[in-house]
Amino acid sequence: MPVNYTAFDATHRVATGSLAMVAERCKALLDGEPNASPIIYDDSTGRPVDVDYRGTTHDVLARLPATDASPARRGPGRPKLGVVAREVTLLPRHWEWLATQPGGASVALRRLVENASRDNADADRAREASEVVDRVMLALAGNLAGYEEASRAFHRREAERFHTLTQAWPEDIRDYVRGLAAAVF
Repeated sequence: MPVNYTAFDATHRVATGSLAMVAERCKALLDGEPNASPIIYDDSTGRPVDVDYRGTTHDVLARLPATDASPARRGPGRPKLGVVAREVTLLPRHWEWLATQPGGASVALRRLVENASRDNADADRAREASEVVDRVMLALAGNLAGYEEASRAFHRREAERFHTLTQAWPEDIRDYVRGLAAAVF
């Protein structure tokens, strides 16, 4: 699933879409209104994306960060499987237990991590979605009336109250934050 980006200039949503499309719209906005200050957010993380708008639109697009994951540097381990060696610090009793496991410590640790990631997948997705809403809501609505109460309602999973408290916010901010919050509610 492609990652979307959304840009805001103050309370106005400039664009939503691919990073290149959103950056191009922001560049056009800046060319027409030099005092504008658009901020692009990664919709999957809620984090702002740093874009250098100097030069032509082509220059701006050429400097954009890569949006697809680049392959990890190969090193020790089983590179064809994507296994990467890293340091793990455990208590002596943990190392003793791992030493008794079939296949050794690495196999046991991989099995534990796989089980934990599978068992906690729903909770992890909910936590990550909640963090996205937190970041964006603080950045865009942190100074708006009702922000603190709306944040409390969001964390209590009180969807109706959250919608009521965000009703008076500027339309673009309200709709964007509500859209992100829908993944949590």
